[in-house]
Amino acid sequence: MESIIEILRQRVSQATVSAFGQDLANVDPLVVPATNPKFGDYQCNVALSLAKQLKQNPRAIATAIVEHLEVNDICQKPEIAGAGFINFKLKTSFIAQRLKIIYNDPRLGISLTKHPQKIIVDFSGPNIAKEMHVGHLRSTIIGDCIARILEFQGHDVLRLNHVGDWGTQFGMLIAYLREVYPEALTTADVLDIGDLVSFYKKAKIRFDEDPEFREKARQEVVKLQAGAEDSRRAWQLLCEQSRREFQVIYDLLDVKAEERGESFYNPFLPQIVAKLEEKGLITEDNGAKCVFLEGFTNKKGEPLPLIVQKSDGGYNYATTDLAALDYR
Repeated sequence: MESIIEILRQRVSQATVSAFGQDLANVDPLVVPATNPKFGDYQCNVALSLAKQLKQNPRAIATAIVEHLEVNDICQKPEIAGAGFINFKLKTSFIAQRLKIIYNDPRLGISLTKHPQKIIVDFSGPNIAKEMHVGHLRSTIIGDCIARILEFQGHDVLRLNHVGDWGTQFGMLIAYLREVYPEALTTADVLDIGDLVSFYKKAKIRFDEDPEFREKARQEVVKLQAGAEDSRRAWQLLCEQSRREFQVIYDLLDVKAEERGESFYNPFLPQIVAKLEEKGLITEDNGAKCVFLEGFTNKKGEPLPLIVQKSDGGYNYATTDLAALDYR
């Protein structure tokens, strides 16, 4: 079903051409919802935009357009207000007719788009080894709503769940579990998700306060990124447990999404650095590979680096985000 505003746009365009000639066939009719209900349901501002071109008073232009308007089946008689605004008030009989059509239409009167697109909706994005919180819930519901609307319109929607399943948090957690609960790194479901969250918080405290532990955690990240078998096994166990917990929530909400987390892009990280080097954008600073972007400075006004590869050979979230953008 064609929207009311689109019908009015077409009628105003036809009236404008009838009144002033074919040269104005491509002029935007500028029909919008009324800013105030006392002015009606829709208003048209095209007369003001044409005043300079036609060298006429906007009210005179509006009068000429109204004289050629054929909207009796839709609206009450259009009114000219102010400097030359044309106000439309819909007939109740027309509204009732539209509602009846919508009521009897399985698609509620919403037509499929004429120009379907491939659209990515990135939503939810919880972190592995942590419980979902209200922020994730909000993103999940909003993202699912957007995806459903776009799908209903006929677009090809790729629902992506960019979960936090990679990086420093795993280095911290694996390093800590090696010390206090090594069974959790080799056996499934030894701990529940609440215990993992508790251990993660303790690992974060150690990471912030203990330089030796911090280095161990960083080395675990490097091992994970390099594909060390024991690190990968521990990581997979943690991920699988979290996924099952997340799925309980998704099933309750009837939400579906394709998981494509940070780890998905790990194989592409060296390529990202290589591409940046090819373009001459990489600067080495204290062993780290950085990109310095114009306009990005610290509080002292000094250039602020975007680190894409750390001095120990590891990568960070910025590199992963660049890989995700490049892949998409």
